[in-house]
Amino acid sequence: MASTFSPRECKLSKPEGKTYGFYLRIEKDIDGHLVREVEKGSPAEEAGLQDGDRVLRINGTFVDKEEHMQVVDLVRKSGNSVTLLVLDGKSYEKAIKNKVDLKELGQSQEPSLNKEPLVVKNGGPETWTQPRLCYLVKEGNSFGFSLKTIKGQKGIYLSDITPQGVAMKAGVLADDHLIEVNGENVENASHEDVVEKVKKSGGRVVFLLVDKETDKLYSEQKIPFKRETASLKLLPHQPRLIEIKKGSDGYGFYLRDGPPQKGQIIKDIDSGSPAEKAGLKNNDLVIAVNGESVETLDHDGVVEKIRKGVDKTSLLVVDKETDNMYRLAHFSPFLYYQSQEVPNGSIKEPTTTPAPLEISSSDTAEEVEQKPKLCRLLKGENGYGFHLNAIRDRPGSFVKEVQKGSPADLAGLEDEDIIIEVNGVNVQNEPYEKVVDRIQSSGKNVILLVCGKKACEYFQAKKIPIVSSMADPLDAPPDSTEETLAESELDSHTAKERAQSTGSHSSSNSEDTVM
Repeated sequence: MASTFSPRECKLSKPEGKTYGFYLRIEKDIDGHLVREVEKGSPAEEAGLQDGDRVLRINGTFVDKEEHMQVVDLVRKSGNSVTLLVLDGKSYEKAIKNKVDLKELGQSQEPSLNKEPLVVKNGGPETWTQPRLCYLVKEGNSFGFSLKTIKGQKGIYLSDITPQGVAMKAGVLADDHLIEVNGENVENASHEDVVEKVKKSGGRVVFLLVDKETDKLYSEQKIPFKRETASLKLLPHQPRLIEIKKGSDGYGFYLRDGPPQKGQIIKDIDSGSPAEKAGLKNNDLVIAVNGESVETLDHDGVVEKIRKGVDKTSLLVVDKETDNMYRLAHFSPFLYYQSQEVPNGSIKEPTTTPAPLEISSSDTAEEVEQKPKLCRLLKGENGYGFHLNAIRDRPGSFVKEVQKGSPADLAGLEDEDIIIEVNGVNVQNEPYEKVVDRIQSSGKNVILLVCGKKACEYFQAKKIPIVSSMADPLDAPPDSTEETLAESELDSHTAKERAQSTGSHSSSNSEDTVM
């Protein structure tokens, strides 16, 4: 059957800084990675790409079943030339209908280096061409693996995987390269340091791993590992997508402010309500509303997103166990929603028009180690000890003139840190005066989520929302369980905020306030 289909090999080359001249998309109710809008006279057209083609392989690697973001990333990492194996739209749809193994098509063109490693999960083979997250919960006194170093190789590797033990069940393979432990990169850590980190994690730990063959591939092609490309499929707990149609009495649930840095929590679901019938549960944490992340929004912001749905809404939620797992890994559950299948089978597609594939060889080496950080500042006799600055008529406030030994310095604030959240409320788009007021009206202490300038630019370019779960958690402060009740449907109170700002200075193009 496979011999009746004739995929085409298209070799594309482009000048430095230019695009290949086509769009790569996924579209609703259409299978495969689609080629769209091939520009006339472009490298894509000259190579023979056509509208509706489906991409099967990239540089010999089979990608039909890979997440779309991973496929785009493979093209970008190819530099100024890439080889695509494609099948025209009609043939692809016929092959899918006839259950043809698409991996067999053009198999002779696959270089031996790019053969995909197999991992067995629940008795069936699955392929991995990317880092993957594995969540291990200790049984008895053991996780069921050992850590080792390999002479002549950098890094820590897993070995002695106990048959049917915790590690094996979680998807760990012998000779996996350990990239992260609980969201912390350990590629350059010593064996003793990694052992200590695993011990300190207690009874549960999240590993970011790369299998032996993929590790070799990345190493030989000098491709850096990027955590945002990780597969989350092996994680045992996943977000749930809840579709709710409003009834005569509303949706039938309340939305409450959770503890600091937690977000908005579902409470008091009415028996027999649309919310209960749709599968919403008490204490679910809301991650996204109608396809948009709300992790950085305050209560009123989330309510407004729900209202915009008029008579229906779509909520991405996690229960407490799932939330704890993702926080341990320092991953946002929204990333799962962006790039993976969610439990009801629907697929999250890009909400914005994809940009043409534009590759710069310098981008392949881009790697940002920095991540956001949470800082708890306890006000001293002379304030917090830093200046808050902003460029006039532009959103965003940033830190300046951190005084040595001040509360700001002790909390870890640095010059040029950009303020992302104040006490759990996202302030990236708030006016400067409002950010100042939030800090000054917070009393004797304030919690700031901040991000360095380069890291912030990196996350924005990748369209990754900066959320507190990316940062190392703070120790819980006393009396942090206070909650504010407000109905999600709909008659939420509007918080009264003070607008007074003191000790501030301004010029024609910037503002500065001593904190």
